[in-house]
Amino acid sequence: MKKSRFSHLFPQEKSERDNLPTSNAKKAVLVLLTLFFILYVNYKPYAMTPHQINGIFEFLFTLYQFIINQTLGIIHEGGHGVCYILPCPKFVMVAMGTVFQWLFPLGIAYYYKKRGNQTAFLTGLFILGISMDYTAWYMSTAHEGAILPAHKSFLGVNAMHDFHYIFSTLGVLAYESLISGVTRVIAYLLMIGAVIGMFFEAFSNKH
Repeated sequence: MKKSRFSHLFPQEKSERDNLPTSNAKKAVLVLLTLFFILYVNYKPYAMTPHQINGIFEFLFTLYQFIINQTLGIIHEGGHGVCYILPCPKFVMVAMGTVFQWLFPLGIAYYYKKRGNQTAFLTGLFILGISMDYTAWYMSTAHEGAILPAHKSFLGVNAMHDFHYIFSTLGVLAYESLISGVTRVIAYLLMIGAVIGMFFEAFSNKH
């Protein structure tokens, strides 16, 4: 069949494969994730105590501290907010903050996995690891009491400590260190696994 002389006016849509990252883009993401992970281990935002900032890298991660607190805080509070609208039991309402905080990056990873974008999928898993590590720290402070002080609260007011309530309700408050430790191990395995997966993805011969 003869091709229409006007076919150039209606170009075919690119396939999903055409929108996948190039080899150079994958390598760039690999470098960024690797550097980010190394710096993250040294400058975890929630582990830092007030002191004078030394160097550009620490400055960048001080900025990161603000960004991650705001981002995770909004998502976390959004999870609670769902139960402010819907008639959820108290335990579910308290747990929904962490559930949302984990499901958000996991949902991003799943979305791109279904579309064959392995690079974005692994990045989503990496972000999930960061979120879980942040949660592990939150878990490790459950013994400090049922009230989260205003200076540690995202909303800037005294609030219920989610994991003091959850662990106390489940009767596992005495195992706080074990639970937070296991959560932290899983978080680091996710981040390290994402970086390793990105390495093989970046240097594979697949097109």
